[in-house]
Amino acid sequence: MTETLQKRRLYDYQAPNASTGIINGESSNVLNWDDVRFSWAYPMYKNMLANFWTPFEINMSNDRKQWPELSQDEQETFKKIIGLLAFLDSIQTDYSSKVADYLTDSSLSALMQVLSFQEVVHNQSYSYVLSSLVDKEEQDRIFEYWKHDDVLLERNQFIAEGYDRFVEEQTPQAFIESVVYDVVLEGLFFYAGFAFFYNLARNQKMVSTSTMINYINRDELIHVNLFAHIYKETLNENPELNTEENKQFVTETFKKAVDLEVKWGKHIIGNKIDGINMDELEEYIQYTANKRCKLLGVDAPYPHITENPMKWIRAYKEVDEGKSDFFEQKSRQYTKVSDTNGFDDL
Repeated sequence: MTETLQKRRLYDYQAPNASTGIINGESSNVLNWDDVRFSWAYPMYKNMLANFWTPFEINMSNDRKQWPELSQDEQETFKKIIGLLAFLDSIQTDYSSKVADYLTDSSLSALMQVLSFQEVVHNQSYSYVLSSLVDKEEQDRIFEYWKHDDVLLERNQFIAEGYDRFVEEQTPQAFIESVVYDVVLEGLFFYAGFAFFYNLARNQKMVSTSTMINYINRDELIHVNLFAHIYKETLNENPELNTEENKQFVTETFKKAVDLEVKWGKHIIGNKIDGINMDELEEYIQYTANKRCKLLGVDAPYPHITENPMKWIRAYKEVDEGKSDFFEQKSRQYTKVSDTNGFDDL
């Protein structure tokens, strides 16, 4: 295998439509969904399209009325988490487009383009929420928050440095490591913040915002599954990357990520928010890390955590089960969400 990644060619007359490899393969770059290498690619594409939504569909009027009634701690935590999510989804949009350049399988490149678009929608949703609740000056301050909070900066740099290495080195090793960082970002680093919004919703607070967060959560789970497929298929195609050292990298990366997410959770939630116990939240983050590591084919780093300690979050798995939205907010016609289309336990 070559030491560097080769960019996907715009077209190649001599290559097959179904690629010869995820990375450094050959492909005509003509996409025929009935002639692709991976049986999971087209169903995932259909699920991503079926889940399409926009922030404008969600009425923020009730949240606007409730906003002044939140405690000062709830408002501050709300704003800080939105600021975090805006940063993560912003760099995720750019990272996923850069990954697409080096995916020499046209079906996976197409999936990455859809993913990038969904991240743009997610980022827009944060602006939409804030514009409904605070003035423009306050919104601008929230979007600058990630630059000035040391705890937030530390966890963001953890991801950004892994992405930067891939962008700068453009090697297969840096590529698969960046995929692990992606699974951390989309499959772990949102979860303390998500728990905060879901806790508000179960207390009938800011339900519209939490509905939007739930849709984002659903999208991110599909993204996690996509990158997990890419990770495992890349190792299958390139056995020299399927090493004990890389398995250990997954484990150690998630352990460090858990420490950072717990530190962030204590920083923004601590004992300030009724309904969230920090010991349970820490175990929930560890439980989630176990699920992501297993998805990547490595052992759970926290084998003593076998059950979800915040079982009430599972209620949100039932959104869009052909009924209606979050707490019967309004009728929707989104695709049914189930374990078969990528929505595992939150």
